[in-house]
Amino acid sequence: MPGDKNKNGSFVPIVIIAIMFFIFGMVTWVNAILIPYFKVGCELNNFESYLVAFAFYIAYLVMAIPAGYLLKRAGYRKGMMVGFWLMAAGTLLFVPAGIKREYHLFLSGLFAIGLGLAILQTAANPYITILGQKERAAQRFSIMGICNKLAGILAPVTFASFLIKPGDNELLKNVHLLDASNRAQILDELISRVIVPYAILTGVLLLFGLFIRYSPLPEIENSDGNVELEGKKSILDFPHLVLGAIAIFFHVGSQVIAVDSIINYTASMGMPLIEAKVFPSYILTTTIIGYLVGISIIPRFISQLTALRVCTILGFVLSVLVVLTHGNIRLLNHTTDISVWFMILLGLANSMIWAGIWAAAMDRLGTFVKTGASLLVMGLCGNAIMPLIYGWLADRSGLQFAYIVLLPCYLYLIFYAFTGYNLKRWKRTIKRNYEIPESV
Repeated sequence: MPGDKNKNGSFVPIVIIAIMFFIFGMVTWVNAILIPYFKVGCELNNFESYLVAFAFYIAYLVMAIPAGYLLKRAGYRKGMMVGFWLMAAGTLLFVPAGIKREYHLFLSGLFAIGLGLAILQTAANPYITILGQKERAAQRFSIMGICNKLAGILAPVTFASFLIKPGDNELLKNVHLLDASNRAQILDELISRVIVPYAILTGVLLLFGLFIRYSPLPEIENSDGNVELEGKKSILDFPHLVLGAIAIFFHVGSQVIAVDSIINYTASMGMPLIEAKVFPSYILTTTIIGYLVGISIIPRFISQLTALRVCTILGFVLSVLVVLTHGNIRLLNHTTDISVWFMILLGLANSMIWAGIWAAAMDRLGTFVKTGASLLVMGLCGNAIMPLIYGWLADRSGLQFAYIVLLPCYLYLIFYAFTGYNLKRWKRTIKRNYEIPESV
């Protein structure tokens, strides 16, 4: 990236955005521990526990388009400050929710955090696309991904140290045998552990929002303003963008299912929660390995598009193995089903999909860059809907079979990587008089 630094003066902005992606990771991937934590502490079934992901990510669908207008009206720095402060309001709600053990209040806090993140994602991803050479966008996305996933490795383990104590597993295994009064007392104490870490996080988010407001981040202009738009009047006139938003929906949905469900899945096989808590970190570690490989070989040896195609096919193959394989093996001092390890390898497959979709979908949007980014961010609501589908299937057909929901996700991503990314219009124009059809 040194060339980008010298040519574009983008080094400092990229560092700031990298810190932002680390913060995004801390507040996002902690859901992996919150889902089983609330399931026990608030006495929920699988479907109800995945409302954590739903409340958090449905905010992207609600806020993405308003976020684009906010950024256009207030500017990027002021808009991002609002985003951080909205997140702080959400984390602050965890304090009274922890005092009352009120699940609906937790969900409200998660929704507010998601609203703030929708603004920040709408702002941050276009920066990565334009700060440097287009063909190296995947490298920059990989660097941001490493920051995000490093936070994801730290978040479940760090928050678990506040939320889960060594003696909890045996206690919680027998809590259902207690009378209502004693059970409520134990669960109240368990849930109240969120108060301190989320109060600290509130302060961090407020301060960082203020920092962003006065940071040296540039305002983004229409980076493709000189592109000939051929009469296109709205973002819906760009098939590769609309199909890219759907691809984001399936990509993030499949990714969050793997990370957020793996603790429950391993625990269902008898593994103690205090041991199972590390498995989301394993998935995110394989994702980071994928990022590092991408940084090393793109675009020197393979293109962003080729990486996208390889990763989507690999994701489909691994998903089939997750659903169909059985049998315990011992790795990394854990004894668990082999399907768990195939799910961990999904992190490798997911690593270059986000970068490939964003680079393809944001190409040649002209004056529609900001609203195009908003549409792609709306696709993040896949994180809300796909885990609910998984949870519904898990309650009816078992945790392993429910992973069949991953298969259509990767099939669509394969379609986008090979065909959808290249569509320039919704219908081919048939030329008469034996003229050669225009390429799509």
